[in-house]
Amino acid sequence: MNASPLRVAIVGGGIGGLAAATALLQRGIDVRVFEQAPALAEVGAGLALAPNGLRQLRGLGLGDALARVGARWQDTRFLQADGRFVAPMLAEGPDGQVEYLGMHRADLLDLLGANLPDGVVHTCHRCSGFAQDGEQAAISFENGARITADLVIAADGIHSVLQQYVVAPAAPRYSGSIAYRGVVPAAGVPWPAGQARLWLGEGRHFMAYPVRGHQLVNYVGFVPSDERLKESWSAPGDPAALAAEFAGWDPPIAAIIARIEQTFRWGLYDREPLPRWTKGRLALLGDAAHPMLPHAGQGANQAIEDGVALAVLLDGADRTSAPNRLLAYEALRRERTARVQLGSRQSGARYEAPAPAHELRDRQLATQSRDRAWIFDYDVAREAAAALAAL
Repeated sequence: MNASPLRVAIVGGGIGGLAAATALLQRGIDVRVFEQAPALAEVGAGLALAPNGLRQLRGLGLGDALARVGARWQDTRFLQADGRFVAPMLAEGPDGQVEYLGMHRADLLDLLGANLPDGVVHTCHRCSGFAQDGEQAAISFENGARITADLVIAADGIHSVLQQYVVAPAAPRYSGSIAYRGVVPAAGVPWPAGQARLWLGEGRHFMAYPVRGHQLVNYVGFVPSDERLKESWSAPGDPAALAAEFAGWDPPIAAIIARIEQTFRWGLYDREPLPRWTKGRLALLGDAAHPMLPHAGQGANQAIEDGVALAVLLDGADRTSAPNRLLAYEALRRERTARVQLGSRQSGARYEAPAPAHELRDRQLATQSRDRAWIFDYDVAREAAAALAAL
């Protein structure tokens, strides 16, 4: 352990920020997290943890907790809008089906937050400014607070305040679609444990999978919209409007929508890959660096990878060497996440392909899980350790 630990300040208490904090603390690094909200909280929605993300979360000591509150996907299918089978969503390999867990976002945030000692997370701190010199970095907050650190990590999302201090501001790219999202009780649908479905239609698609130990079903309905709804997890939506979008589709979709008491609308944005992620003592992480569409299920997984990579590369660093370690972090992460961003766009277009392209779509879907092995098999902790050894 360092005699005088590196001081790292993380702006943003989401999944990427908390994963980074946990990984940094494992290595004896002094870390504080500053979150703008009054509490660490997520509204009701799910996410998919793929093998590459699960591998790192287990390395952070969360394996038992994930098994308890996650929901493993076992029966996974791509279906046409009327319910006819297209292909399995997850491929079978020599070790069985590719491992995926459905997680409620709030549950994963709780697990990561509970892993942190008291005093690490500071809520009600909305970032308003940044400055740095050769010795340290400083963050200002709207509540009047000002803190200094050896490094600052911007994990403050697609609308990052800190991104402008690294690169020239660039507007997020609207996809032309919005998503209705939320959860319903699994018992009321009913929904067999382990079942995951993605229904495909021209210009829209609908996905459902289990979360919270199979107690809940997470649903997402993707529909076209000319309304440039702000990228937000919490904009209210109308269940009747969602029902109209998928009228006449496979009956299980109507059964899910009938159980909805509250739904949220989410504008789908990403961004062209940034030319740089770091500047001096400041680095971007997660959606602040690489916002991506949800169609590859990798947003949270890539943010977790970022956090672990950052921690591994900062192991043993001091105030002088730390900025160069941030450059190594950028070099390790930027090309991979850019490739995932592009793949996410391509997957969305594939799911919503027009009828003349369905034969090609179905062939691509039959191998999609195997084609993503380069994502799933990647061990970011191992790769970051190799990059550190090469410095």
